[in-house]
Amino acid sequence: VKFNNCAGNKGVRYDTNSPDFKVRADGTLYAAHHLQVPSKQLILVVTAWDPQTLARWEAMVRFLVAEKSQHNGHKPKGRKALPGELVQQQSDTLLPWRQHQSANGLRRQKRDWVIPPINVPENSRGPFPQQLVRIRSDKDKEIHIRYSITGVGADQPPMEVFNIDPVSGRMYVTRPMDREERASYHLRAHAVDMNGNKVENPIDLYIYVIDMNDNRPEFINQVYNGSVDEGSKPGTYVMTVTANDADDGTTANGMVRYRIVTQTPQSPSQNMFTINSETGDIVTVAAGLDREKVQQYIVIVQATDMEGNLNYGLSNTATAIITVTDVNDNPPEFTTSTVSIHTSAGLLGQAGSRNWGGVGLPTTTCTHSHFSFSQPKGPREKIQHFSAAVDYEMNRAFMLTVMVSNQAPLASGIQMSFQSTAGVTISVTDVNEAPYFPTNHKLIRLEEGVPTGTVLTTFSAVDPDRFMQQAVRYSKLSDPANWLNINATNGQITTAAVLDRESDYIKNNVYEATFLAADNGIPPASGTGTLQIYLIDINDNAPELLPKEAQICEKPNLNVINITAADADIDPNVGPFVFELPSVPSAVRKNWTITRLNGDYAQLSLRIMYLEAGVYDVPIIVTDSGNPPLYNTSVIKVKVCPCDENGDCTTIGAVAAAGLGTGAIIAILICIIILLTMVLLFVVWMKRREKERHTKQLLIDPEDDVRDNILKYDEEGGGEEDQDYDLSQLQQPETMDHVLNKTPGVRRVDERPIGAEPQYPIRPVIPHPGDIGDFINEGLRAADNDPTAPPYDSLLVFDYEGSGSTAGSVSSLNSSSSGDQDYDYLNDWGPRFKKLADMYGGGEED
Repeated sequence: VKFNNCAGNKGVRYDTNSPDFKVRADGTLYAAHHLQVPSKQLILVVTAWDPQTLARWEAMVRFLVAEKSQHNGHKPKGRKALPGELVQQQSDTLLPWRQHQSANGLRRQKRDWVIPPINVPENSRGPFPQQLVRIRSDKDKEIHIRYSITGVGADQPPMEVFNIDPVSGRMYVTRPMDREERASYHLRAHAVDMNGNKVENPIDLYIYVIDMNDNRPEFINQVYNGSVDEGSKPGTYVMTVTANDADDGTTANGMVRYRIVTQTPQSPSQNMFTINSETGDIVTVAAGLDREKVQQYIVIVQATDMEGNLNYGLSNTATAIITVTDVNDNPPEFTTSTVSIHTSAGLLGQAGSRNWGGVGLPTTTCTHSHFSFSQPKGPREKIQHFSAAVDYEMNRAFMLTVMVSNQAPLASGIQMSFQSTAGVTISVTDVNEAPYFPTNHKLIRLEEGVPTGTVLTTFSAVDPDRFMQQAVRYSKLSDPANWLNINATNGQITTAAVLDRESDYIKNNVYEATFLAADNGIPPASGTGTLQIYLIDINDNAPELLPKEAQICEKPNLNVINITAADADIDPNVGPFVFELPSVPSAVRKNWTITRLNGDYAQLSLRIMYLEAGVYDVPIIVTDSGNPPLYNTSVIKVKVCPCDENGDCTTIGAVAAAGLGTGAIIAILICIIILLTMVLLFVVWMKRREKERHTKQLLIDPEDDVRDNILKYDEEGGGEEDQDYDLSQLQQPETMDHVLNKTPGVRRVDERPIGAEPQYPIRPVIPHPGDIGDFINEGLRAADNDPTAPPYDSLLVFDYEGSGSTAGSVSSLNSSSSGDQDYDYLNDWGPRFKKLADMYGGGEED
């Protein structure tokens, strides 16, 4: 088999899928031992692979076994076929058995196709069964043929993964494939007649499961511990982290790349370490590692498949804890030859040993038997603390000669003395010192969501006044979310509520609380300590869909709706997200389709050619990538409306999309027209009534009405054109039903219709006076000479007084008078005031 990888084939190796055949380095294919070929043909798969790049190439080799000679050949991977072979290109129907006419036309030689491998993607969503290929023989035109398949996945476990229609020869896959469970299947296709007799030789079918990126890289350990000496040069190896991916390692789906996400603390540089993206080796990249300044680094490492593509690859994280180990690079040294120290009885004394601690601990001796020195539990910057067992009541001062030296020799390259001496004067005073927390700030790590009452740690303080036998009590000083409780006696920290990493009180995944430790000395002393809780994220928040409302045209291919998902969690419990349409109700998948753009975005569009305008609730299932994953069904209110040529919703379309059809819009317009017509008719009727009201005759002369009148000032004349009065409208009608045969002239309708009618001057009817003032004066004179016209409102019933009146006579009213009033002017007021003039004007007092 000839092969060329465009690089000279250096180091390329060959292999076959059969133990009976081998391939030499020059591509020669040979039989490994003597064998008997059972059929008239034999198919092998030859693989060429590069051990450095792990690249693989495959080709199928078919042996045709003749009666006298054996012919071999090969078919390289690709589209080209050997002479005489037919390759499926346009149709999914394969003719594995084909009769060929010989060149001389006298005999027929049967040759079989080499069936190309069938590729099936894993995790297919169906629907199932899903057709893969159709296999048929050209003899089916002559006889009835029944097809069947055998092998693992058909009639061998796992059973019925593949089946075939015995009549049509269509081959189906019945359920989703999982490449991590099985990567390939080898089946044989058979063709028999109705009696079960073999019509064609069995044909080999190779089915390969195409790998999908459905597995996240998994670290072997969640926490890795490593160490590096302080002062190490850049490039020093620290540790190796390893993550495995169950996907195909020969494809990008299983190619894992590493990167450092965060480094804590970021001192003296934020990039103290680097990681080999392919091997996971962590090495130092910057100088300045100093154990006396930073004793430990916490590095978050991320592994991503798809060759490290953060947009499409799946990721996972692990924690690398790097401890900076001490080397003896600082000799002990006193800052001065004499030291004066004031300290309390039973407290910690001081000696100036610079940059001490780590591997080479100093050994300190003195010339006084009352003092013994012990190593501290933790280092203090530039100061060594040691215990001084002194008694204030017995000794108030001590003169000491102190020598300090290293237990181990200094590191290579340091030329300094390994010991130092100093004179120490210790003055002892008795004071109460505050308790202190040995580890401050104290950092603990745990997952969020631990139940209430969980014991987190014991955050205890040390009281320097060890000989006073004081009791230390603990209390909370700062607990922003009120999540913690502390035991007042032993400092045990327990949870008072569920710790939530997504809370507003969390900063950079860390919750910080401060506690107070106080003794009962005189006076009391207290110290504070800070507890930092690093919360590891768990997948406890389902994703939400954005946006909640959208607009789309009623016809497809005009525009789409871009959607995305938001998740309160952090990587790796967020994207990439999976967007799906639910199967119930069925109208959702019938009308809509969703296309995933990448891990965070998708597009929603119409599946059908037309959807009636309106507002539709489209449910979409969004699933995150957590372990286990969480999903949420969000509903998008989609307004479907008619659009113009630019894809913008029209005004009528917006109304229709609000839930009103064309018929409803027409009905609303008709109702509006009817309402406007009714309003117009009402206005016309009111105008006509107002006109009729103004044409009515005056009931009472305004000068005759002695009561307050309601005047109307909202009407204006039309200038000179309005001066042509029709005075006939003010004239009393000659005939009225409620007037009993009155004589023509100016009449009133509010007089009492009983008694004898007195005669009064009759006004001529024609011609009318030309001036309105003359008309009013004539009417006034007629009213003054009419004794039956009382001065009252014509709409009221007390229209008569005098004899026989229910109201009685006005003379019955007793009016007091001083006698100085002259009422003679009442005689000038006319007949209506005659009775008052007789009573008060010019007569004698009663």
